[in-house]
Amino acid sequence: MITSRQIRAARALLGWTQETLADTALVALTALKRLESDRLGVRDSTREAVRAALESHGILFLSSARGTGVMLVEGPAGSQGGASSPHRAP
Repeated sequence: MITSRQIRAARALLGWTQETLADTALVALTALKRLESDRLGVRDSTREAVRAALESHGILFLSSARGTGVMLVEGPAGSQGGASSPHRAP
């Protein structure tokens, strides 16, 4: 599962505001703010929509025994959302 820190970092890599991400993911801005602040009560569908929106713009969510992170993949694979990684968070 992606974390609020990963979402904030991914948004920063893309240079997006919360409003831009909420619009792109088709979620309410208040729901995104709750998700980014790590409050309870965020629907799984909201988290999934945000994850899909970020991944479709080249973000890879990383997870390993040493921690979690994000990476922006530039170029044709990242811009089409087709990039994949064995370390991608579920």
